Amino acid sequence: MPCFNEAAAIDKVVRDFKASLPTATVYVYDNNSTDDTSGVARAAGAEVRKELRRGKGNVVRRMFQDIEADVYVMVDGDDTYDASVAPQLVGKLVQDNLDMVVGRRVEVHQAAYRAGHRLGNKVLTGLVAWLFGSAIDDMLSGYRVFSRRFVKSFPSFSREFEIETELTVHAMQMKMALAEIETNYKERPPGSTSKLRTFRDGYRILVTIINLMRNERPLLFFGLIAMLFFLVGFFLALPVFFEYLDTGLVRRFPTAIFSFTLGLVAVVSMATGLILDLVAHVRRESKRLAYLSYPAPREAAAPAVAPAARASLAGSRAPE
Repeated sequence: MPCFNEAAAIDKVVRDFKASLPTATVYVYDNNSTDDTSGVARAAGAEVRKELRRGKGNVVRRMFQDIEADVYVMVDGDDTYDASVAPQLVGKLVQDNLDMVVGRRVEVHQAAYRAGHRLGNKVLTGLVAWLFGSAIDDMLSGYRVFSRRFVKSFPSFSREFEIETELTVHAMQMKMALAEIETNYKERPPGSTSKLRTFRDGYRILVTIINLMRNERPLLFFGLIAMLFFLVGFFLALPVFFEYLDTGLVRRFPTAIFSFTLGLVAVVSMATGLILDLVAHVRRESKRLAYLSYPAPREAAAPAVAPAARASLAGSRAPE
């Protein structure tokens, strides 16, 4: 639960989710807060842990490493999500044997979603859907439920708010079963402020998408680069070629050499993409084997009295 300076909201979040998932263990990960987030969370009944490296991605990685559970619920620590939906999310995961269920945000207060965040979410979600075939409409939602096999096969490298993008792409590349359920999304309580900076974090998420495309779909990434260099080199070479046909001479040696170099770079880029695509395939197989080493959610939660009986709750300061 990467909470940073959420003393104004965390008490209600912990109490609401303890009431909604009474048999779950509630973990609050204090991300080096300067207020009394840890004390308030502990008084509300949460198990408090600390992650000193600043950034939501760092805390989620630490949380996934440390916590052992059959079902994981991650939710923002800013009291913007509806705790009463948690049993429905967990039930959906277990009953349908899914690996991730996303709480798709539905605004109930006009001030809940800033215009820039709303636009950025649509643009980035659409880009990921185009590149990776994502079927998720709210990629940046911080309200998610995971299976154990998702969590333990997830090689996280994000530092900050790029973590939701990485989670989504991991599910897409592993071809995991997932679903979305609508959940109310409200404005923060007084005294709680968003840590998301629209342009800076939007840029970081965009860079993460590009890096994930390079790592997970290298043939497409380097193929596009090869096509760009080839087209530029081709159009630069056309006048030189036609002049040679007319006169039998090549007078524009710099242009000819440059266009040839661009063509050579295109060939190298395509070869790089082909080689790295094989490497990416091997990496996906390794992650798949790690994923298959854990039981499916329905089998893992079978001994529990209720579907949510062994859920572990994690909350975060996710993008609005």
